[in-house]
Amino acid sequence: MSKITEYFIQKIPKTDLHLHLDGSLRLSSLIEMAKSQRLELPSCEESGMNELVFKERYANLGEYLAGFAYTVGVLQTPENLERAAYELAEDSHNEGVRYIEVRFAPQLHVTHATEIGSIVRAVAKGLEKAKKHLNASLSESDLPFEYGIILCAMRRFNRQMSTYYERVLNRSTSSMRYSYALASLALVKEAVKLRDEGLPIVGFDLAGEEAGFPAIHHKAAFQYAHRNFLRKTVHAGEAYGPESIFQAITECYANRIGHGTFLFSKEAIKLKSIKDKAQYIAQLSEYIANQRITIEVCPTSNLQTIPEFKTLRDHPLQQMIDNGLSVSISTDNRLVSHTNVTHELLLCTKHLNLTDSQFRDLVLAGFKRSFFPGPYREKRAYVRRAIDLYDGFAKQHLD
Repeated sequence: MSKITEYFIQKIPKTDLHLHLDGSLRLSSLIEMAKSQRLELPSCEESGMNELVFKERYANLGEYLAGFAYTVGVLQTPENLERAAYELAEDSHNEGVRYIEVRFAPQLHVTHATEIGSIVRAVAKGLEKAKKHLNASLSESDLPFEYGIILCAMRRFNRQMSTYYERVLNRSTSSMRYSYALASLALVKEAVKLRDEGLPIVGFDLAGEEAGFPAIHHKAAFQYAHRNFLRKTVHAGEAYGPESIFQAITECYANRIGHGTFLFSKEAIKLKSIKDKAQYIAQLSEYIANQRITIEVCPTSNLQTIPEFKTLRDHPLQQMIDNGLSVSISTDNRLVSHTNVTHELLLCTKHLNLTDSQFRDLVLAGFKRSFFPGPYREKRAYVRRAIDLYDGFAKQHLD
């Protein structure tokens, strides 16, 4: 029997590669920000917000996403964005997470007084301040805190979602599909510009409603990212089938896949041109394994939004591991899912049949497959340090 305990998980160095800023606020901060901005909430008490909005279980993805109206609503000033980023880094560090990639859609936060650049700089400022503070008293036995920023384009949007999207739709006389593509291309160009100015922009993502809004509509944006050496991750296979994952890899050059939950689902395949569904899935999963295209799995989030998953045993995570895929465990949304990395990894030990070696791979995959902001040589040294710390602690507690 494995000796992996909650204490062990808390102490080892960890990562969080799939971490949405607007889904990971401190609830107390959300309430305080709402009061200062005179934004009405369903409740001004944490217990009330948890009962009415941020639940332990959701009926569907729509209910899960409803809370973002409030979190995005308070993150409409550079000051609040900076504060949220700082607190997220601090909360992550407090549970032993040493590397995070914070993702958000800056176009959701654009107002008449702000633009994408000022929004991204505010988040970067909060994360950098936290990094300096957290590493100021670093011990020799610890790993420095590091971070990267991933900017998210949205598969679809409407005028009510932000001032930016309202402008795009008002200017465009073409189809909605063209407007979505136009916004994502504008965002990736800004991402490359800000990265080249020195901001730690490490990746580009596509998020939002998957079914009916394929990633290929955003191909031009991902081609731009690809040509400019910006790494790519795509939410895929979260609410659609294996062909969505295939499209993310082949049309958007995805280095990683967000969720990938329906990778092994024959029932989720919709394309009639795929005759042998079992073979298609086998070839796709083998390609992902061979190419080391890492799947960012967020267990609690998936359990909350997919009704047929009663426990983690119903999730394909075990199958991913058994098929040799590179898998990293993440939180998705710390507030909306009431979780942290320690809890996610503990779930894995309780509900999956993992060897100590497989658990080690789950943890270290986050370091190895991160979009680390520094040169490769620095990343190698950082990953090596994380491995040594993990193995040293494992020798003390697992042998």
